[in-house]
Amino acid sequence: MSLINLRSIYSRETIIGFSVLAALVFVLMPLVFDIFRLNLIGKYLTYAFVAIGIALTWGYGGILSLGQGVFFGLGGYCLAMFLKLEASTPEATKIQSTPGIPDFMDWNQLTELPWFWEPFNHMGFSLIAVVAIPVLFAYVIAAAMFKRRVGGVYFAIITQAVAAILTILIIGQQGYTGGVNGITDLRTFGGWDIRTDSAKYILYFVNGILLFVCLFIAQFVIKSKLGRILVAIREREERVRFSGYSVSEFKIFIFCLAAAFSAIGGAMFTLQVGFMSPSFVGIVPSIEMVIFAAVGGRNSIIGVVYGTLLVNWAKTTFSETFPELWLFAMGALFIGVVMAFPNGLAGLFNQHLRPKLHKLLSGKRSTESTVTTVGQFDK
Repeated sequence: MSLINLRSIYSRETIIGFSVLAALVFVLMPLVFDIFRLNLIGKYLTYAFVAIGIALTWGYGGILSLGQGVFFGLGGYCLAMFLKLEASTPEATKIQSTPGIPDFMDWNQLTELPWFWEPFNHMGFSLIAVVAIPVLFAYVIAAAMFKRRVGGVYFAIITQAVAAILTILIIGQQGYTGGVNGITDLRTFGGWDIRTDSAKYILYFVNGILLFVCLFIAQFVIKSKLGRILVAIREREERVRFSGYSVSEFKIFIFCLAAAFSAIGGAMFTLQVGFMSPSFVGIVPSIEMVIFAAVGGRNSIIGVVYGTLLVNWAKTTFSETFPELWLFAMGALFIGVVMAFPNGLAGLFNQHLRPKLHKLLSGKRSTESTVTTVGQFDK
């Protein structure tokens, strides 16, 4: 790829935006917050992976999914299964009726490890499964819907139903999934204790690096021909179809990419928080993730990260003070965003702050050019 193409994809404004966010995530927050709060922010950033995917599907592709928690949960469960098996050695579980299997299986009177758990004894398979299984599941859903031209509110309702079904399935199969409590008491990753303060610091930075990798990939998609076609599909789907493009294939691809981002976020959540449960898979968390994107600005991949941090910070703050009112506040926030500023924080920035920054930067450039011209004249 030529340097000119890279400059068109990663413009000066984009680089500045990424740099400000990087300074906030990698410098300011680690300096200001203690390890407890930093780990909490790391948890917030895992939701930002989902929000970036929602920005691609909803903001650019016009595909509203109310079930992104499904892919977040699947990615988290895939890694949690490996971590749980690593913590369930015969020595660590010798007090159980059947040593060597997870504790919740023993409580539910299982006497051997289920066959579909066996591959998760291997780290390599587990890391691949973190992305592969959610993407495969997303492909099945997307292919079944988009090839039949199901979209709009119907697709949103179907994804919501999928989230509800998967939650019920996980809770109902307690002996295989841990039920409503999920998979808990996760201690090590490849023998490395993930519960120590130093491990939490390392995982926070790994989480941040992976988030920026996803941001760069998303920016590449947005500025490429694929991104332009997605916007065209959002605005005039039938016209794009009549132009000879396979609309369903583009929708399937971007939906699967968003699922991959969500799955990575789920895996990082499992590592940082130390458990995974069906409470992160269902309808409520999926809708909350859409609210993160709406507040940040569904047309801005950087904006949705700020939106995720802001909403989760507010959720933590207000739920500690007014726990019974938080859900009402969340609903009011979503309604207010849709009615007052539908483009979210990014829209407010573009409308009020960006013109002033442009004016300031252009003023500096004109001053510098004048000084340069005068200097050349004096010579």
